[in-house]
Amino acid sequence: MSLLPSTSRVLDVDRDDLATRRIAYFSMEIALSTALPTYSGGLGMLAGDTLRSAADMAAPMVAISLVHRRGYFSQHLDAVGQQTESDVPWSPETTLPSAEQVVTLSMQGRSIKVCAWRFDVVGAAGHIIPVFLLDTDLEGNDEYDRHLTDHLYGGDTYYRLCQETVLGLGGVAMLRALGVQPEVYHMNEGHAALLGIGLLEERLGAASLDQATEDDVAAIAQLCVFTTHTPVPAGHDQFVTDQMYAVLGAERGKTIERFGCLHNALLNMTYLALRFSRYVNGVSMEHGKVSQEMFPEYRVHSITNGVHAATWISDPLQALLDAEIPEWRRDNQYFRSIYGVSLTRIANCHAKSKQRLLDEVALRTGKQFNPNVLTLGFARRVATYKRASLLFSDPKRLAKIAKKIGGIQILFAGKAHPADAAGKGLIRDVFTAAASLKLDSVNMLYLENYDWELGALLTQGVDLWVNTPLRPYEASGTSGMKAALNGVPSLSVLDGWWIEGCAENLTGWAIERADTEDGEAASLYDKLENLIAPLYQRPSAWARMQQHCIGINGTFFNTHRMLGQYFSNAYFPQISPEEAVPIEADLQAAAAKSSAAKQSTKSSVAKESKKPSPATDETAPPLEETTPA
Repeated sequence: MSLLPSTSRVLDVDRDDLATRRIAYFSMEIALSTALPTYSGGLGMLAGDTLRSAADMAAPMVAISLVHRRGYFSQHLDAVGQQTESDVPWSPETTLPSAEQVVTLSMQGRSIKVCAWRFDVVGAAGHIIPVFLLDTDLEGNDEYDRHLTDHLYGGDTYYRLCQETVLGLGGVAMLRALGVQPEVYHMNEGHAALLGIGLLEERLGAASLDQATEDDVAAIAQLCVFTTHTPVPAGHDQFVTDQMYAVLGAERGKTIERFGCLHNALLNMTYLALRFSRYVNGVSMEHGKVSQEMFPEYRVHSITNGVHAATWISDPLQALLDAEIPEWRRDNQYFRSIYGVSLTRIANCHAKSKQRLLDEVALRTGKQFNPNVLTLGFARRVATYKRASLLFSDPKRLAKIAKKIGGIQILFAGKAHPADAAGKGLIRDVFTAAASLKLDSVNMLYLENYDWELGALLTQGVDLWVNTPLRPYEASGTSGMKAALNGVPSLSVLDGWWIEGCAENLTGWAIERADTEDGEAASLYDKLENLIAPLYQRPSAWARMQQHCIGINGTFFNTHRMLGQYFSNAYFPQISPEEAVPIEADLQAAAAKSSAAKQSTKSSVAKESKKPSPATDETAPPLEETTPA
């Protein structure tokens, strides 16, 4: 893995600029660059896309995460699909500039020093979103503590609670050291929930947390927004109270208990975040409803996820859009104008992306796929509820369909968490199925080490994106959105984003609800055989569907739209959407007006300096400072 040079994508953000940042975005993982292993999957990708849109939209944001010196992991698969892992070490010292601040936390009954490294997310017009990656690897810290920011989602539950303490409490302390006083703190999942305790401590000053009142908690909640991302119980971090007291100390532990932040006698980070937030949302319409049922005592809204278009659209399609619809980069609503672009040119862009994908497959595996054969993609974090094996649950029927339509090619990819034995078993199942089907017109490969770059190649280059989650566990799902932006339709269970994105026979197809997995598999095979394959054999009709995917789904399922909804609904709901949502053109106009006003003031001052001085200072009117519009 190549790392960024020390000057790449790192610009200057001074202290005065940091003081203007109104929103602080906290996330345990953020996909900042293909070269930095600071993410594991969907949550980190969403965080990175959010910040990339924030930079494009000139949003007044700053972000906090951990440095993850040894990354998530690099995946290795043997001939039968057995996964093993290795670290992905990197050195922030040789890659990023220091934030030049060190803060001290009290945790585990001792003091821990925390520094930070800065990565600047740069928008299309040059606006910067500074991201500060917290790091405990400092001399003077206990040896255990020095490794707390090494592994993303690594270690045991005690290690994880220590990490989340650094993120929440350390993040608040670092912002203060940098001179940042946000009006809004956005918790992207519950990992950062302890920031509420940090803000409460700050509010009380020298007073003990024992003196905190409901009014104090309500005041902190007015500052906080919380996005919950999963209905899967394992996705909600929880810790036994012995660990809570050992890591956080008696005063914080008692405060958490006193304000009802335990659930089933455990410190549950989701419930802690709920208690300290004024606005809570799920990440799709359906997920909002599911979360409302899970947390009936709180009001749960929904803001459907999106993806950053300029990050995920293929180079050939970007070139076409730049030539035909250049406004798309600043306003994704212009994807609707794809209906003015010829179908042939759209299809040609996808053909180039497909060939690029198949070239990479050949380079990685030595296997040549046919660019003229219908190619399916299934790539995501490997978990049992994702049901990767549903696609080949009836191998005889799949082989029959393949023979009928001239073959099927299927590309799988995805990592299982190192501790997820069931997930690792699913990978082996795919390898077994691939071996049994290889002589039956079905070519199936599992690609190793699914990451940002491979994810982009797959969503840009396959013909059909497949998603088979067990309802209602798909909170959103963004891979299908990336595919849609590239004109790739989906065949998916109606869950998460696809409930909103599926226009049958226009943007893709729904795997119909059934009482059994066999019933859902039958729906998948029926549509593949009777609707999808025949349409694929009509190139003009298939290109029309590609156009619909971009024009209908691309217009909505993007982080520009999503972030705008956060601004007008979650961050600043008390003001009009026009005032709440930053618009790059308006901000540039305001900056130009400000610059002109300052120049005018300087000119006036110069003219006044040439006049005779007044008799006394008292008789001279003060100069009126021009305020930027």
